[in-house]
Amino acid sequence: MKHWDQFLGPYKQAVEELKVKLKGMRSQFDFVPEHSPIEFVTGRVKPIASILDKANQKGIPLNRLDVEMQDIAGMRMMCQFVDDIMKVVELLRMRNDFEVVEERDYISHEKASGYRSYHVVIAYPVQTIHGEKKILAEIQIRTLAMNFWATVEHSLNYKYKGQFPSDIQMRLQRAAEAAFRLDEEMSSIRGEIQDAQAFFSQNKEKQQKNKS
Repeated sequence: MKHWDQFLGPYKQAVEELKVKLKGMRSQFDFVPEHSPIEFVTGRVKPIASILDKANQKGIPLNRLDVEMQDIAGMRMMCQFVDDIMKVVELLRMRNDFEVVEERDYISHEKASGYRSYHVVIAYPVQTIHGEKKILAEIQIRTLAMNFWATVEHSLNYKYKGQFPSDIQMRLQRAAEAAFRLDEEMSSIRGEIQDAQAFFSQNKEKQQKNKS
């Protein structure tokens, strides 16, 4: 494909705009008396080499990238607890500045590798000098433990090009289960954790007021 900068421009714009909007969702919880289901938000545009690799693996023609590759623009929304994930999904469904076009639940139905996450694919309207252009973007919602596992698995997958040695595959699956058990344990003491976090925040605010 020629003119990658021109092709990827709207995706870069979408990621920057979505980062502002989704982080804005997180900051709004600072002004309400309830726990924020969003811990933090990140975003990226898939590198050209990764786009070409995936297109080759999936048999996607380069002139069909914009309609067949859903994660060129990718966002991640991190949660503290598994229960928070569906709360975030509901918040995304309620928005009217983009359209949810597909959802994939890899938490209730994890992949064979052990991968867990919830994927929401959206059609996001980018305003350009040539008019509006709707692009596909993927939002992954997961816990911090799920993200740690997925990051390690991604690095190993890059090293082994998807062909994991059997012992590495087995250990990854065990690690995925351990990460999920960690999430379950954290959920079981959710109340204690949130009370401790609220106590810490209140003390920090008092200290800052005393200094000023």
